Amino acid sequence: MVRRLFFPLLVLLAGFTAGLVVTGRMNHVTESFGRTVAEPQSTPGTARPATAAPAPATPPAASPAPIIGGPDFTRVAGAAVKGVANISSTQVVRTSNSPFANDPFFRYFFGDQDDMFGTQNRRSLSLGSGVIVSADGYVVTNNHVVGENNRSREVTVALADKREVKGSIVGTDPATDIALVKIDVRGLAFVPWGDSSKLQIGEWVLAIGSPFQLSQTVTAGIISATGRANVGFADYEDFIQTDAAINPGNSGGALINSRGELIGINTGIFSQSGGYQGIGFAVPSNLARHVVDDLMKYGAVRRGTIGGITVDRLSPQYAEEVGATSTNGAVVVRMLRNTEAYAAGLRPGDVIVALNGKPVDDPSTLYRLVADAQAGSTVTLRVLRNGRSQDLRVPIVADPRVRQ
Repeated sequence: MVRRLFFPLLVLLAGFTAGLVVTGRMNHVTESFGRTVAEPQSTPGTARPATAAPAPATPPAASPAPIIGGPDFTRVAGAAVKGVANISSTQVVRTSNSPFANDPFFRYFFGDQDDMFGTQNRRSLSLGSGVIVSADGYVVTNNHVVGENNRSREVTVALADKREVKGSIVGTDPATDIALVKIDVRGLAFVPWGDSSKLQIGEWVLAIGSPFQLSQTVTAGIISATGRANVGFADYEDFIQTDAAINPGNSGGALINSRGELIGINTGIFSQSGGYQGIGFAVPSNLARHVVDDLMKYGAVRRGTIGGITVDRLSPQYAEEVGATSTNGAVVVRMLRNTEAYAAGLRPGDVIVALNGKPVDDPSTLYRLVADAQAGSTVTLRVLRNGRSQDLRVPIVADPRVRQ
């Protein structure tokens, strides 16, 4: 009997003991997972080490930075458009009634047949833009916008406030393709002149005008180059090149810097399609302002010239013959004997490489330097002749094509 009771009690006691063991291990495991950093025990007489800082919480994911666009031209454009106008010019053009008037082959052999077929007058319309440069109504535009015939031209200026005002032509300068128009209005918003000599390649600019009769159009771009010449727009070429969109109708409009200053008069585009190709040209403001000042004072630009000479680009073959190290320069191809230049020693075949110490890269550069010289002054030309260089003192005379 006792044996029967002893065996179950033994089993019960074994199970109870096993339960205590398992329970103790579970508690140990729970404490191990619940403690991340054990606190070190300090030894009497020693400094207690600093308690380790808790691990920093993971910062919230940063929101993406806002997308930053190009420069903000809203203020500059808002002010500048008020000083840019639309210009329309009409002139009476005499045309032939000949059915062969536009046939170059017929005209070459038979000449003009106006006597046979008669002529008629028609009105020609030219559209473009202009920049108001003074509060009392002076407007700068291109010469090709107002036309060629001063006597028969009628100019209308459409202002930003929708007023249309008749304008009078103060003067024109075909050499730079600049014209000045006056309207009898006071208190106009105008665009202040800027200094084009301080322009830098890559600088932001705005082109404002009326392309395709869309008035007050603003386009943005950068200065692509300065001092561009030999592009075929004018005799005196010193253009600013920009990739701001310039299209037909922009001619005479404003090229504005980021400070709202006028730094160029938009003049033309290089295009194979007749539309925007990313290559536009503007007359620098410093040149335009000089022309405008002369037109205001004299009605024409006072410009000097070396009378009686014709120059051309220096070819590689001729450069080798005269001992030039490059093709920079302007070669005198023809000249008159009864001129001040001939009396000063200049001769056909001479290669002009410098004027008053400034290098002459091509005929356009020579023309600009001579035009900037005052009539009646004397300049020093460095020329190459027979492989040798020499300096000549040549007088500058008044340009006979310009009314002084």
